[in-house]
Amino acid sequence: MAVAKQKKGLFSFDLETGLAIALLILMLVAPLILTDFRLNLMGRFLALAIVALGIDLIWGYTGLLSLGHGVFFTLGGYALGMHLKLIQIPPDAAVKLPEFMGLYGVTELPWFWQPFFSLPFTFIAIMAIPAIAGGILGYLVFRNRIRGVYFSILTQAATIVFFNFFNGQQKLINGTNGLTNFGEFLGAQVTQAGPQRVAYGVTVVLLIVAYGLCRLLVAGRFGRLLIAIRDDEARLRFTGYDPTGFKVLVFAVSAALAGVAGALFTIQSGIVSPKSMDIAFSIEMVIWVAVGGRGTLLGAIIGALLVNYAKSLLSEQLPEVWLFFQGALFLGVVMALPAGLVGTLKTEGMMLLRRLRGQGPIPLMTYPKIAQDPDIVAEREALEREDEA
Repeated sequence: MAVAKQKKGLFSFDLETGLAIALLILMLVAPLILTDFRLNLMGRFLALAIVALGIDLIWGYTGLLSLGHGVFFTLGGYALGMHLKLIQIPPDAAVKLPEFMGLYGVTELPWFWQPFFSLPFTFIAIMAIPAIAGGILGYLVFRNRIRGVYFSILTQAATIVFFNFFNGQQKLINGTNGLTNFGEFLGAQVTQAGPQRVAYGVTVVLLIVAYGLCRLLVAGRFGRLLIAIRDDEARLRFTGYDPTGFKVLVFAVSAALAGVAGALFTIQSGIVSPKSMDIAFSIEMVIWVAVGGRGTLLGAIIGALLVNYAKSLLSEQLPEVWLFFQGALFLGVVMALPAGLVGTLKTEGMMLLRRLRGQGPIPLMTYPKIAQDPDIVAEREALEREDEA
């Protein structure tokens, strides 16, 4: 029995590719079939899927469970929100301040607000500020070889620090109320249906770019190093590699993706506040990835969409049930589908499909030369003949 060779390229056509194409078609068709309200919700959920991609990159591939990505998400949202507040100040205003600052007696625009008059600076800051914050935090943690549950606890502690700090800055960033009531952006009212559809399209494009970037990172040698860090970091160090730089880099990339997601979510929801720095929100992000299937990338997107749509529908019909459902969902996935939806489909699902077709089990492809060895093939054929007899 000949064993077919499988060419595993960057975007090889397999189950995951088929799901990706189906999801892309769904995203492209959505503006034609959904109402403006539902399309806006889907745009927000697609923005959240970008965060999930970043978490899957560091958790699914690198083994770093971050419970503080809400911080990076919110930093990106504030970067865009500050620009939106500044550009709606009338040109002839005597004092160029956001309206909330006047309520607290502020008479001069704080220095860190000044650069956000510039749109190019804002676009850079949306990615750079979360990436720098993530890089600094990652370096301080990883150089001391902190990992596992201690790393997760530290990210939670950082979230508490940022949350309390932003909540207390009433005069500078409107504190717990956050930034809202945005006006025009690029000459259009951000709350109108037309601009919201444009924002949806931009979100789809950036989600595809983010997916391509993550797929590129995990496909080559860099991806193999990330998996080595996840599976046996001590052994990787023994071979001569220093994992610190790789972990700092991937953590910064993940934070930058969260910042982009935060900006997209802000313009579609119309608000950014310290509430999104809450620990519960960061834990929700991890649940999306777990449900979809960590270490798959596409599963992170699907998990974010499914869980958030379930949250939206249940919150509309039975708001008191959602938290119980979320906990039950996470427990069910951990116990029944530890590989998540996509991970399970790629293993058990494909094995079931092959059995239904009478093709037998999936050939061993971890070491393809072994699977193609004539002695191995002959032994497998002999075993199959014994089973048939």
